Amino acid sequence: MTARRKLLRGSGSISWVFLLGLTAACLPRLAQAETCVLASQHAGVTFPVEKVDPGWACRLQFIIDNYTTANKVGPIRAAMPESMYRYLLDRPPLAAGVMNRLDLGLYKAERRGQDRFWGNDGEGTEGIVELVYQDRTSRIYYLEGSHHSRLLPNMTGKAVLLLRMTPVKQANGAEAMDSTMVSYVKLNNRIVAGLLSLLRPLIGGTVSRKLAKGVEAVNRVGMEMRDHPERVLFEATDPPPFPEEDVAFFTKALECRPHPNLCGQPTTTTP
Repeated sequence: MTARRKLLRGSGSISWVFLLGLTAACLPRLAQAETCVLASQHAGVTFPVEKVDPGWACRLQFIIDNYTTANKVGPIRAAMPESMYRYLLDRPPLAAGVMNRLDLGLYKAERRGQDRFWGNDGEGTEGIVELVYQDRTSRIYYLEGSHHSRLLPNMTGKAVLLLRMTPVKQANGAEAMDSTMVSYVKLNNRIVAGLLSLLRPLIGGTVSRKLAKGVEAVNRVGMEMRDHPERVLFEATDPPPFPEEDVAFFTKALECRPHPNLCGQPTTTTP
């Protein structure tokens, strides 16, 4: 091997060592740059955002930091025990199906994967909802959807919805659930975003109503279960019946309505 070839080979080795060292030095900085830290306080409510999967944190932070409109709704009271409330909340297709059979709305909902649902409220709003995090008292959702109406331009966008649930006792001693929602919505429509100063009250009110509908649907089903248990059970078992697990839930929950403390909690298997 000539002296020149040895020099070139040595230079190549030095170059590789230099590149590897540079890469090693840059990786921690890149990792740090891609790490997103979410604030735990939102509209005066604390959420366990530190438990959100790191893969979701940056997606949520981008919407929260660049929102078009932000809203707080609640507390909204649902007249039902905690386990019953969570069972319906975590099964949008079931809640929508009951609403339709009871002629309480035109909701549609379908499961589109693990913790991922498609929904349509029958009034111009539809989209995908993904459950990002859940525990006994909190839910954090990521949404992508659209809204069409006569009063506003067509809107599409993304949203982060933080939900806090609190078990309470009503004046008559019955169990209930209070839910407070904080939402951040980032619209894709530049025209609408540009007119935000003029449309903010209308857009904010529309967004609040639409995002609250999921919780309100659960509340309305709960009220029907309280006031018309026989009808709810009939609709749940009327052909085509709901899945066996859901029929068993309604049967047990409705049997326990007069004396819920004397019965075991309804089954709440994770969907």
